[in-house]
Amino acid sequence: MDSAAAVRGRLDALWRIEGARIVAALARVTGDVGLAEDAAQDAVAEALASWSGTGIPRNPGAWISTVAKRRAIDRWRRAERLQDRYEMLARRAQDEAAPEWDPLPDDVLRLLFTACHPVLSTEAQIALTLRVVGSLRTDEIARLFLVPTATVQQRIVRARKTLAAARVPFEPPEPNEWTPRLRGVLHVIYLMFTEGYAATSGENWTRPDLANEALRIGRVLAGLVPRVPEAHALVALLEFSASRFAARTGPGGAPVLLADQDRTRWDRAQIHRGVAGLARADGLSEELGLTRGSYALQAAIAQCHATAARPGLTDWPRIVVLYEALGRLSPGPVVELNRAVAVSMATGPEAALAIVDRLAAEGALRGSHLLPSVRAELLARLGRTDEARAEFSAAAALARNRREREVLERRAAAP
Repeated sequence: MDSAAAVRGRLDALWRIEGARIVAALARVTGDVGLAEDAAQDAVAEALASWSGTGIPRNPGAWISTVAKRRAIDRWRRAERLQDRYEMLARRAQDEAAPEWDPLPDDVLRLLFTACHPVLSTEAQIALTLRVVGSLRTDEIARLFLVPTATVQQRIVRARKTLAAARVPFEPPEPNEWTPRLRGVLHVIYLMFTEGYAATSGENWTRPDLANEALRIGRVLAGLVPRVPEAHALVALLEFSASRFAARTGPGGAPVLLADQDRTRWDRAQIHRGVAGLARADGLSEELGLTRGSYALQAAIAQCHATAARPGLTDWPRIVVLYEALGRLSPGPVVELNRAVAVSMATGPEAALAIVDRLAAEGALRGSHLLPSVRAELLARLGRTDEARAEFSAAAALARNRREREVLERRAAAP
């Protein structure tokens, strides 16, 4: 018999790793994304209640999938549409017995394209997909967007209702229908990786399982759209970033910041793939007469870090220029804050502090720990120790990730 805490921990881990695949497979069978997610959540709730008494099954993912299918049938029965659904299931089973060419052979990627249907607004597409595919909680999604949790909840509810009202089938769109959905799909993959790279909440600083799934989906997608530069640029960015995972945490999971990382632990194969991917994206852009997109610019910034043998060899002036270009293409307070960090390394903390103080005066990133943590670092470098401590304390109070909060608290308490 397993304790309730052990069951909860196993379920959380299972859902992080297999949740998207379970929902995607169920949506393929039922043809309804909202029903698939509801049925899967019903199955998780049943597992939580059942496994404490019966023990965790040998194949918990299969158990969840089986129970979820039963719950879907229960919901159909309550809606008095069981016979119609049985007939639909029979047709789908028959279709699966004689497979034909599928433009989106990956269930999770198929789910991504379905949730990013053009009938939804971009905000709704991304919120719904991060919830269903990324298995992120609504509060985690809200922190990624820097909006209230209630706003995200409303977007997800409206998105599901809109898909149901439009009777959007869980079917792979034809390749000529991908373009209106591609921007949302790429952005969701990017945000999934971002949450995996630096978790906005929880006990661990990183979530490699989520980041690796985002990278896997990105690689599959780039293979399906070989003539889209930004798809290759996004994968290059993720390869560069993922190459640092082994060096980003120390003993016990404590964060190790970029300047302090052992660069011999970086994955050189991933860095080489990133260099090749960015070169391919740039070559395609030149061939198609396009300028670099936002993912290509971010990948170029990541390449500057990845190819520097030691921190002192980082080309910070080039990074400043790349952030300036990114700010013109995709303006936003996070980009500007990152530019300030680059400016501090290229020309000194005083010029960077002016940028950060302007952002603060504008009310940018209110409620986020990012701005006070950067401001604290700049003040510390300028020797304004008491002010720096106060900013570190303010940042720690806003941080929702335990590991990150501990780092900020140590900096606030340092002599």
